[in-house]
Amino acid sequence: MVMRNVLTRFAIYGLLGWNMEVLFTGIMSGLSGNPRLIAHTYLWMFPIYGLAVFLEPLHELMRPLHWYLRGLTWVLVIWAVELTTGGLIRWLMGTSPWIYRDGWQVANLIRLDMAPLWFMAGLLFERIHDLFTKIDFSAS
Repeated sequence: MVMRNVLTRFAIYGLLGWNMEVLFTGIMSGLSGNPRLIAHTYLWMFPIYGLAVFLEPLHELMRPLHWYLRGLTWVLVIWAVELTTGGLIRWLMGTSPWIYRDGWQVANLIRLDMAPLWFMAGLLFERIHDLFTKIDFSAS
């Protein structure tokens, strides 16, 4: 039952991440003047976003902290996940799904100017995790 619960939350985080990324890239496409609102993500992103299930214990540890400290922590954690997973995929496949060339970037895998987005995403993740604690995923 515990494994099923973890797998269910992994899948939900993966799907939420995919949807968030498609929505964001579509909006940015429109703001860049493209009326087609082209949106995209990568198949690699599903398991990467799904890894959020393993960050739930970190959220529990950070609960007593002020929201801005939690947000800053999420930025650092998300950058670490981006760097690690992107670097691992690059090592395995010869390239990574995302190659940042715009903005302030590190190793073409992290965009420092995305910090406000990751700050908000981390705090949103906390809300989603809190919702998950109220849902029984083991029921069929």
